[in-house]
Amino acid sequence: MSNTNPLEPGQQPRAAASSAADNAPRVARSASNTPLIADRDRPEENRPVRPIRNRKKPHARRMNLSLTRVSAWSVAKVSFMLSLAGAIIQIIAVLFLWLLLKAVGVFDQVTQIFSSAGLDSGSINLSNILSLPTVLSAVTIFSIVEMVLITILCTIFALLYNVVSALVGGVHVTLGDD
Repeated sequence: MSNTNPLEPGQQPRAAASSAADNAPRVARSASNTPLIADRDRPEENRPVRPIRNRKKPHARRMNLSLTRVSAWSVAKVSFMLSLAGAIIQIIAVLFLWLLLKAVGVFDQVTQIFSSAGLDSGSINLSNILSLPTVLSAVTIFSIVEMVLITILCTIFALLYNVVSALVGGVHVTLGDD
């Protein structure tokens, strides 16, 4: 015995019973449910798929939020990564600045000004003091100290914010869907 249902007398198979509109090519429609390309010869195909309703413009949603607690560990991680990025940028900027000043000849001119003013004592050599390895070492040490200080200060400020927000309720923010 088969699982197919026999057709009633006078009943056509589903594919043959479909109307001409079902077999017609699909019409591209815009977001407003109107056809993009109007076909004047076949207006039945240009009807909207969904009926167009007279809808009112939705009101903007608003949500009131309060920032009452900040994770100190999260603040420490983010501030460390941002200060690391700042330190790398600072070292690269000093490198490019030193290369620019060397190419322009600023160090030679400053040494010449010292010697013409009679300040040349023989023991002071500006090119040795402001050499590239010396400058980059000083900037790297400064950047490391800066990273540690920024991370510690941001973490302390996060902890202070948690204490103050426990007293006053935190920062209240209203978000809107405009």
